[in-house]
Amino acid sequence: MSDEPLEDLLRRLAPQVLAALMRSYGRFDTCEDAVQEALLAAATQWPEQGTPGNPYGWLVTVATRRFTDWVRSDVARRRREDADLLATPPSMLVAAPADQPSPGGHDDSLTLLFLCCHPSLSPPSQIALTLRAVGGLSTAEIAHAFFVPEATMAQRISRAKQTIRKAGAQFAPPPAAERAERLKAVLHVLYLMFNEGYAVTSGSRLQRHDLTAEAVRLARLVHRLLPDEAEAAGLLALMLLTEARREARTHEDGSIVPLPEQDRDRWDQELIAEGVALISETLAATSRLGPYQLQAAIAAVHDEARRAEDTDWPQIVALYELLERLAPNPMATLSKSVAVAMVHGPEAGLDIVAKLEADDRLARHHRLHAVRAHLLEMAGRGQDARDSYRTASRYATSLPEKRYLDARAADLSGTCDVP
Repeated sequence: MSDEPLEDLLRRLAPQVLAALMRSYGRFDTCEDAVQEALLAAATQWPEQGTPGNPYGWLVTVATRRFTDWVRSDVARRRREDADLLATPPSMLVAAPADQPSPGGHDDSLTLLFLCCHPSLSPPSQIALTLRAVGGLSTAEIAHAFFVPEATMAQRISRAKQTIRKAGAQFAPPPAAERAERLKAVLHVLYLMFNEGYAVTSGSRLQRHDLTAEAVRLARLVHRLLPDEAEAAGLLALMLLTEARREARTHEDGSIVPLPEQDRDRWDQELIAEGVALISETLAATSRLGPYQLQAAIAAVHDEARRAEDTDWPQIVALYELLERLAPNPMATLSKSVAVAMVHGPEAGLDIVAKLEADDRLARHHRLHAVRAHLLEMAGRGQDARDSYRTASRYATSLPEKRYLDARAADLSGTCDVP
């Protein structure tokens, strides 16, 4: 029996179980609801009764029962029969074991990923639905990623499932003609999924390796499926180069270690080598730069510096400026402010942060205030930095980040600004 934590096991199996029902029935909304019921039943029963020998088969069986119960209830209420659903052969109610390929040799999670990015959905809905169905994020976590209320996100996900059903989408890999069109949304989904795992937006954990590992796995599959897509390669390289630092990001007690203070001997050199090679080959072979390629190049500059003081900050500034021109984004500009401060001094970085304060998307985001606090501290303005750290802590929803920001503010208590 595996020692895998129950939460991680259920999160890993959820998309596989959903894919099994989708192969049999094709009704996304009802299948997803049935899977959620099965997951809830497992979370309630398994701690008391023990994890079954075949947890995947157990979940498929329970989800199938929930699905058929709802269909029969619907039939009775509507006084008509849905022939396609009720005529499903009994043999289809038992899906293939999780360690075997799905019919046709396709990866179920990848097929589900493309289904969630169906062209009938708007890009925000594609991303939200995939994070829910494939990534297993809660509605609250997705809402935080989109900077919208949880109720708004719940409605968006519900509408997306209904739209998928009305569009008659089939559970199958997309046609070649549609693949490129849907790739952008797919990559964005994986990017958000990885980010949520690397820096959890809420709760007591800084990182969730299950999410980052799943994002990397799916990114590898997309890259393998579309080997000539430079942005797919760029995203995979970015993930590898970022994941390489995971073990060095926290102390033994789980507290945060900022990048300049990390023990670089703990960085995963194999992942760094793979990521650097991948982004180097991609940049050399393509004439079409994209934001993931540029972010991967920035990550490579950080990872190749043996010491923090060896970081090539002018190159990073140049890459961020190119990224801003190619794909303007306030978070990228916020990150650039730190690089600018390292090259031109903290006041230059603070000037950039000041302009971002007018952006409603960042005004109440803890990272804006945390970066400003860091730059104020660099400038020797201890009391102002302390106040900004405290503001950042009030907005932070991750307990490790909140503790780190509170600790920084406490360290600066009683300091005086340098004239």
